[in-house]
Amino acid sequence: MLHSIVAAVTQRIRERSQDSRTRYLEKISEARQRGVYRSGLSCGNLAHGFAACGKDDKSVLAVDRSANIGIVSSYNDMLSAHHPFKDYPDIIKDAVREQGAVAQVAGMVPAMCDGVTQGQDGMELSLFSRDLIAMSTAISLSHNMFDGVMCLGVCDKIVPGLLIGALSFGHLPVVFVPAGPMRTGISNSEKHRVRQLFAAGKVGRQELLESESQSYHSAGTCTFYGTANSNQLLMEFMGLQLPGSSFVNPDTELREALTREASETILQQTALVDGFQPLVEILDERAIVNGIVGLLASGGSTNHAIHLVAIARAAGIMIDWQDMSELSAIVPLLCRIYPNGQADINHFQAAGGTALLIRELLKGGYLHPDVNTIAGQGLENYCQEPFLEEGRVAWRNGIEQSLDADVISNIEQPFSKEGGLKLLSGNLGRSVIKISAVNEAHRKVCAPAIVIEHQDELQTLFDAGELEKDFVAVVRLQGPKANGMPELHKLTPVLGLLQDQGFKVALLTDGRMSGASGKVPAAIHLQPEAIEGGAIAKLKTGDMIELDANEGRLNVLDESVLQRPAKTYDIQQTTGMGRELFQGFRSLVGNAEQGASVFTE
Repeated sequence: MLHSIVAAVTQRIRERSQDSRTRYLEKISEARQRGVYRSGLSCGNLAHGFAACGKDDKSVLAVDRSANIGIVSSYNDMLSAHHPFKDYPDIIKDAVREQGAVAQVAGMVPAMCDGVTQGQDGMELSLFSRDLIAMSTAISLSHNMFDGVMCLGVCDKIVPGLLIGALSFGHLPVVFVPAGPMRTGISNSEKHRVRQLFAAGKVGRQELLESESQSYHSAGTCTFYGTANSNQLLMEFMGLQLPGSSFVNPDTELREALTREASETILQQTALVDGFQPLVEILDERAIVNGIVGLLASGGSTNHAIHLVAIARAAGIMIDWQDMSELSAIVPLLCRIYPNGQADINHFQAAGGTALLIRELLKGGYLHPDVNTIAGQGLENYCQEPFLEEGRVAWRNGIEQSLDADVISNIEQPFSKEGGLKLLSGNLGRSVIKISAVNEAHRKVCAPAIVIEHQDELQTLFDAGELEKDFVAVVRLQGPKANGMPELHKLTPVLGLLQDQGFKVALLTDGRMSGASGKVPAAIHLQPEAIEGGAIAKLKTGDMIELDANEGRLNVLDESVLQRPAKTYDIQQTTGMGRELFQGFRSLVGNAEQGASVFTE
């Protein structure tokens, strides 16, 4: 039986979305009516479309009886997560040719890394890049040459951007193809320990670089449970990626076989065969709710409090933080993966992975079982896991009990009775907090504000010895309309160190922290943001702030503060990539609870 709250939230989303979803479905239905898409091209159009192909591929594309698969890739060879995609197009082309079809690289999308840009000006472009990726995906598919789409992406903004863009072509089948995580290096807790020592001035840059290099050491995604790995889990929960394919390491025989299997899967779902299943028939209200539940039960990235909202809106589905909060109140936390545990994503995979997690959540009635997926009807298909049999992918039932109960638990004995995300609201506005990584003793902080407008200012205050006390760091002018909403990772070592020393500390910001954020309570994505005159723009250093993650409260205790005029900003007079570039985005972007996207309904 489906849990009553899951059913009620889904129904509320369906009712709220009725008009916008209907408009989306009508648009997709109109596109679907056109049939096999390159058949509508003129001879000149089609000749341009296959001019660079070999003779055999040209002969296939000249008629409309065989599929042409468009590949949209985030490959670059600087970033470890995207590096494995270099060889995927050739693997995909070989696999589909064996089935009498053709694949072409339709386009590439930018893929920046928050791990490289954190604390740098480039981070101001990070969230903007998601919408740019969505536009790039749509442009890649705009030629009407394709009968299906394979999206090659892994990390933070890339997967949400690819999906938002693909939803513009929801009349086509879409399969997401991951690259997998790098193998385990040094523990994440050891990496974090060295970062705090560096922040305290107890080790130098050479020691810090050595630690980081032992953690991030090869091709593949980072092994902690941040936004990249949250993306991969969500694609399985929403039925858009092959079961159990997310966390298979690169450069393995199984990884390549799964890419070939994904290529064959997309061919089985085009309009040219009986099993036609376009994206629009997979990504509905139930799939979105399943994605939220998966995020909550695994303690996934807070970035999806923005990304999932934007993805849903691209499909005409309206969700908000209240939906997430109500689901979080009843969805049990079943995973302990760093930063809300010591295990990394490889350990999660070994303990049972997504197959076990989905099995447990289905058993408890927390997921919609009756959904369409690329693996067939019903989410129970995702209780399977892949293995190799004579060089090809075969499927077997995943394990029924965790191989490490400290990493994946069960619904009878969850790590927490509620999920990892919570809505905070009060006279300062609305924000979200990831509580799964925050110890119970640190979930309530009442302390004076220290107001800053750039994360570097906190390190300056720390170096001057001015932070050895209880306080709430208020970092404003970091929202989507101000500077692109960069993630504020440079704050965490200092705040974590002070918390370890016994001080009550917290963070309040209209900016972002990701799934990599750690043990310090952080009220993030606050809206209204400072640039729009939100209450955060009225705060001054010394104002008493109450952050209560257990009760969901976020207030300034002296309500007379709210009568002050908000500090005003002329954003054009400030510097930074997010302020200087994408000025048109800033005038269009919605607030955080609207997905911080230019793609708004």
